[in-house]
Amino acid sequence: MKKKRLIFGSWIAGLLLLFPAGNAATGTQRVLSGIEVLRESGFAPLRGKRVGLVTNPTGVDGRLVSTVDLLDSAARSGTFRLVALYGPEHGVRGNVAAGQQVASGRDPRTGVPVYSLYGATRKPTPQMLAGVDVVVVDLQDIGTRSYTYLSTLGRVMEAAAENGVAVMVLDRPNPLGGRRVEGCERIEPGYTSFVSAYPVPYVHGMTLGELARMFNGERMLKNGVQCRLTVIPMRGWRREMEWEACGLPWVPTSPHIPSPESALCYPVTGTVGELGTLHIGVGYTLPFGTIAAPWIADADRLAARLNALPELRGFRFRPIHYRPFYGPDKEAEQHGVQIYPTDSVSVSSLTLVPFYVMQELAAMYPARKPLATAASTRIAMFDKVLGGDRLRRLFLESGCRVTPAMRNFWRPSDTFLAKRDLYLLYR
Repeated sequence: MKKKRLIFGSWIAGLLLLFPAGNAATGTQRVLSGIEVLRESGFAPLRGKRVGLVTNPTGVDGRLVSTVDLLDSAARSGTFRLVALYGPEHGVRGNVAAGQQVASGRDPRTGVPVYSLYGATRKPTPQMLAGVDVVVVDLQDIGTRSYTYLSTLGRVMEAAAENGVAVMVLDRPNPLGGRRVEGCERIEPGYTSFVSAYPVPYVHGMTLGELARMFNGERMLKNGVQCRLTVIPMRGWRREMEWEACGLPWVPTSPHIPSPESALCYPVTGTVGELGTLHIGVGYTLPFGTIAAPWIADADRLAARLNALPELRGFRFRPIHYRPFYGPDKEAEQHGVQIYPTDSVSVSSLTLVPFYVMQELAAMYPARKPLATAASTRIAMFDKVLGGDRLRRLFLESGCRVTPAMRNFWRPSDTFLAKRDLYLLYR
């Protein structure tokens, strides 16, 4: 018996080394996510209810146990009934590639029906919500408007409001922290899409729980509907905390966001990647971490020009040469820069970085301007991601230069920031 206890104790000690309860770097306890706070309550808010769950592999506790399995276990004890699962982009178990449709069916582990929210419909139908009292949402967002989990949240809230179903959001950290807010919140007429579904800044500095409160309170949902909303807040998260300060394990939020670093780089290069004229590391080992192209003949000079720009303090650019392993540019040699955010406090703008890169490329290679050579369909997607064509037009009208007019346009309005403050759960 003593030997067994020693083995068990060693196993527990190993777990604590892998997933510490505290954060040695900050001397604080790690953040408790919404699912952990809900579990501490004995799932009391769900007691006696028929529950649907919107989640994917990012819905885990601090020991990497899936929220699906946590709720299924509680349901089997009779606390409530887990009657439906809903799969956003990439699916409930994360087995679907980016952009591919998610199929409906049954979850093989729990036997619970799975309904797709990234296929023929991206909003739950009345049939999908039949027999559900409350839809629980547990997704790890990455803090950028064009990431589809924010849009899925809004569509779920709309459907719930229309069908008399309550919504509960299990909150999680914003990996970019809660201070940085970048981008004009206005979505121009004709540019609303699943990558620009709700009028919030491109980098919004909010958690999904806070966004849900704002969608509801400001009547941002379709036709101004409001759902019966509960947010289960985190414990221990503060607005200045970026991911590494949270003490939580990172689960890839999608195949091309394998790390917190890629989540930080996503708003830097994700927009320009839509053009198809520049490679951003997707298909190589640095997704969203590069800006490159086969025709960039002098990567060293490009890096030097970017490192000399005072507007890009907080970043360093290193010349890089690589061949993607997959994707449309597979095996095509790329030359350009790898992007290193070195000081998040000094970074004046994540989202204007690609425009500065295009500015320097236009000066170096006037015949290869990335916006001028992009297909019209790719330009349309670029504009959708940015919520309109105004930023692009300002850039072109200035002769491919980043101007004060661009920076002024791209600022969130004071009106929005004042409204945003009303819905913040953490200080």
